[in-house]
Amino acid sequence: MPKVSVITSLFNCLAHTQAMVAGLQETLPRGLDHEIILIDDGSTDGTRAWLATLGPPFRVLLNERNLGFGASNNRGAALASGDLLLLLNNDLILPPGWLPPLLAAHRRLGDRAGLVGNVQLAAATGAVDHAGMRVGLHGKPEHIREQRPAPGRAFAPVRRVAFLTGACLLVSSALWRRLGGFDETFVNGCEDVDLCLRARAAGQVNAVALRSVIRHHISPSPGRNLHNEQNSRRLLRRWGGELARLGARRWCRDYLVREWTGAHAAADHAQAGAALLYALHLRATPPAFALAGMHAALAREFARWDHILPPETAA
Repeated sequence: MPKVSVITSLFNCLAHTQAMVAGLQETLPRGLDHEIILIDDGSTDGTRAWLATLGPPFRVLLNERNLGFGASNNRGAALASGDLLLLLNNDLILPPGWLPPLLAAHRRLGDRAGLVGNVQLAAATGAVDHAGMRVGLHGKPEHIREQRPAPGRAFAPVRRVAFLTGACLLVSSALWRRLGGFDETFVNGCEDVDLCLRARAAGQVNAVALRSVIRHHISPSPGRNLHNEQNSRRLLRRWGGELARLGARRWCRDYLVREWTGAHAAADHAQAGAALLYALHLRATPPAFALAGMHAALAREFARWDHILPPETAA
């Protein structure tokens, strides 16, 4: 079995960290060769004093100042000695049996494995918060919140997805190094989607292990969402064409519902036929009008950002 390096970036929220670490130690498979790397990103709530009490298998890094999620995980990955890197947020609740399906999904994909994640339930409600990610009708990534029924998960335990959240992410250390880790120009957001897109561009397959289910408190760290709009703009500036293509099938389905239901059905049968074929995976390339619809949605987002955000200072 390969060695696993667990990497967690910390910024305050000590109670969540302690609970997650305890759950991690209780649920790691017996005999798993592993290390746990904890990177403190400038906590002021007693986290550093608690970290000083830890011994092996823990390894601790202390950032001199708050560097953010991407940079902290990059520092941890640079220190890691494992064949696999397992990035975990510090606000996860890890039940027994969550890790083997994740490892099995990565092993099942073999040399094509990109980034592999799992199903995450909102800790407060138990509702599915993440079963992968897709492109929404606005051209931006959104969480898939529909879980495949249990019989389906039994026969198809791995769902291929365009991208997934970095809250729980498994990747080979070799691929991480090849991709260069997280892009640190993203500030606490979208660096996971950008990494997934780079993995796809390199020919790898991103996926979700549907039998691995955890709970997530979701963004309790201070300042977690301060840069969401800037991060989204940067992501769409870089990947807009690919996001439009990835969202075209969803656009076709929405078009068919919007234009071909009710008393005022559209009259363009050829266009509707092309949309239907693509929506049903019976056409290889998206129709030009679907791509145009997605690009129009992206243009509306950029126009909105022009009104609410300062000009970008870097590409």
